[in-house]
Amino acid sequence: MPEPLLQAVNLQCERDKRILFRELSFSILPGTVTRVEGPNGSGKTTLLRMLAGLNDAWTGELKWCGSPVANQREAFLRNMLYIGHRPGIKPLLTPMENLRALMAGRRSVPDAVFRQALQGTGLTGFEDVPCRNLSAGQQRRVSLARLLIADEPLWLLDEVFTAIDADGIAALESLLQQRAAEGGAVLVTTHHDLALPGMHKLILGAGGVSDER
Repeated sequence: MPEPLLQAVNLQCERDKRILFRELSFSILPGTVTRVEGPNGSGKTTLLRMLAGLNDAWTGELKWCGSPVANQREAFLRNMLYIGHRPGIKPLLTPMENLRALMAGRRSVPDAVFRQALQGTGLTGFEDVPCRNLSAGQQRRVSLARLLIADEPLWLLDEVFTAIDADGIAALESLLQQRAAEGGAVLVTTHHDLALPGMHKLILGAGGVSDER
């Protein structure tokens, strides 16, 4: 069995004086897609934000490739891509400008690659239109274009199927499968009926990863 990319040991999180989860331990292996499940309010979004370093109100330990994240935080953040349930784009910028901003500080990417990614998400002809003039679905596609140029081995995706049509859903499902086939790992929350072959489930309240497939 390959070494886990990410390990969580005895995570506990409290919000508004209520324990969302406790003693939560799991491992995320390369080459897998894991869906985070649980009822509303169980902490799915909170968990992903914790893993992405956006929420410090928790206890426990996280390990990246076998070593504590606390000892290699910068390396972990470089190897992780987080996309939240909101598009996370700047409405005054164009899709091209947003992609340049999202990649700033990570690595240099030619504009031709950005344009190809936007075309791959169905935004041909909208590359230089301010995002405030785009529909909600088109704005979501701008953020999803980031996935087409991503080389990070771990993806944390929160409700990324929101506001996209059937063709977009099918393309995104295929992309997640491709990411796993290439050896990456995906942790995703969604209200979409996602059921990919070989998909794992992390059920909050169940204490770990369920291998229901």
